[in-house]
Amino acid sequence: CNIQSMIRFGTRNLFLGTRRYLTTYVMLHIKAREEIYLGSKDVKRFPVPNEKVPWSVDWPEYKPVDYTAPSVLKQPPWADLDFRTVKADVLPKFNELDGRIDRRSHEGMYEIVNGLPRNPKGRTGVCGRGLLGRWGPNHAADPIVTRWLRDESGKVVTQEGKPVLEFVSIRRKDNLNWAIPGGMVEPGDTVSATLKKEFGEEAMDTLQMDQEKKKKTEEAISNLFKGGEKIYSGYVDDPRNTDNAWMETVAVNFHDETGEACGQIKLQAGDDAGAVAWKVISKELKLHASHIDFVLRVAELKGAAF
Repeated sequence: CNIQSMIRFGTRNLFLGTRRYLTTYVMLHIKAREEIYLGSKDVKRFPVPNEKVPWSVDWPEYKPVDYTAPSVLKQPPWADLDFRTVKADVLPKFNELDGRIDRRSHEGMYEIVNGLPRNPKGRTGVCGRGLLGRWGPNHAADPIVTRWLRDESGKVVTQEGKPVLEFVSIRRKDNLNWAIPGGMVEPGDTVSATLKKEFGEEAMDTLQMDQEKKKKTEEAISNLFKGGEKIYSGYVDDPRNTDNAWMETVAVNFHDETGEACGQIKLQAGDDAGAVAWKVISKELKLHASHIDFVLRVAELKGAAF
């Protein structure tokens, strides 16, 4: 769960041995309860206090705002039908691979209530799909490309004896937040293919390249994306989430130890990105959705300063 943007709600102690305890917390989404729904001017979420987030808490007075963005209701290829109002020949098959659409959750089986999937992390104050195309989980993939920060002589920069890590970040056009250059996993695509494609489109602007340049760029990306370490897979505390539709992701770290592979790529913002830059990983960073947790996890695993 999101560490920075989610809060502690209740505690319990797990006994680990003589005088050793681990305090664990039930985590609540925060960005998925922001007052004004992302991308709208006047759609206000029904206020959900911390103690009423879990579905296990009885709350007869709960009346979430029903909102699905006009862009989603136009039924683009990436969106489901609103089968509540439009007759559908075939209903979505939740909790399974539905043709080419993966409706399974990294969080396990989710509940279906009155024919609709229920957000596994609790109430959000909005029902419907908001800006999300799919009922239930909407799958994304986030490539975290990292290298060591170096000075002019090529020496790795350190802070308090630990090396400093930086990652490729893009500035989103929709909310102007800095973020990992990821994107949605399209039906039939694999996570690995999406990781490469989204990095190319958002951080290198491959959509605007001619075929020859695009081919060379894709080769450089493939070289950079050899290997990779999965950092996270699961629910994302995203401002687009609703009671019936939510974001999930697989975040993978691609680390360039020497910096040579990164030297073969030229960053250029494209597609949904308004800007792109190398950002030093630190606790002070403010990033989109749960992205700060992913990059801090990478820094921790690499023994970097943060």
